[in-house]
Amino acid sequence: MKDKFYAYIQNLQDQICAGLEAVDGTAKFREDLWKRPEGGGGRTRVIENGPEGSGVFEKGGVNISAVHGKLPEAMQKMFGVGEADFFACGLSLVIHPKNPMVPTVHANWRYFEMYDEHGKVIEQWFGGGQDLTPYYLFEEDATHFHQTCKTACDKHNTEFYPKYKKQCDAYFWNAHRNEARGIGGLFFDYCKANEQMSMEDWFNFVSEVGNSFLEAYVPIVEKRKTLEYTPENRNWQEIRRGRYVEFNLVHDKGTLFGLKTNGRIESILMSLPPHVQWVYDHHAEAGSEEEKLVNVLENPREWIS
Repeated sequence: MKDKFYAYIQNLQDQICAGLEAVDGTAKFREDLWKRPEGGGGRTRVIENGPEGSGVFEKGGVNISAVHGKLPEAMQKMFGVGEADFFACGLSLVIHPKNPMVPTVHANWRYFEMYDEHGKVIEQWFGGGQDLTPYYLFEEDATHFHQTCKTACDKHNTEFYPKYKKQCDAYFWNAHRNEARGIGGLFFDYCKANEQMSMEDWFNFVSEVGNSFLEAYVPIVEKRKTLEYTPENRNWQEIRRGRYVEFNLVHDKGTLFGLKTNGRIESILMSLPPHVQWVYDHHAEAGSEEEKLVNVLENPREWIS
């Protein structure tokens, strides 16, 4: 399974990078191959600005990794186990567009195995999801993103979308701000074999979601990338990006896993936007488009009736 999933995410990385380069129109991904001293490595691809700042994407990364070795002590405590070997692979992406009318997007699909002293698999699971973080709320964009997620889920189990949408709202919650990071999508973790789903079934589901990503995001970028915006719109975008950074550094499990397993720091922190602000005690103006977004972030909505 680990070989099958790693081959899948290598191919998916190629597809997503090609799709994003096409919608950007000028910028290209640069690639870094890296190795982890304790075992494994990855392929990082980053896109930035385009020639003379002409690109749609100010900064973004589409990264894959496959790491293995002794489970670090911090992770032993997290999983409640003693010494063990592990393997983990996944694709993680974050795209920060320049135009504030185009939302930031994040996605991740991953697979994990843990072994006993004889090398036998004692734990294995899938996880992942995809979520949207707009700076200005276009309700039809939110509906499109969620409908694409639901369509992918429904092919495998009609209970998955409402369940994983709810988990997404709960996970991407900035508790110290009492607001969501964005308008959500899907989040699932520890997807293990059970009476209803084999590991092969989980692979088929996770790959279905992964394959839906470009369909979920690219039409939104196409629709919004040429909209005009003001310096004030850009200022708001940078303030909201601050909340994005807060979540990733305080709460995000993927970031913490990477840091605690001696992952490549440049790849881990590629999710952080290049231009960001923290303004003391900032509040959106009453009745504004900015407040409209905040109201939804404070009270997550159902986007599919």
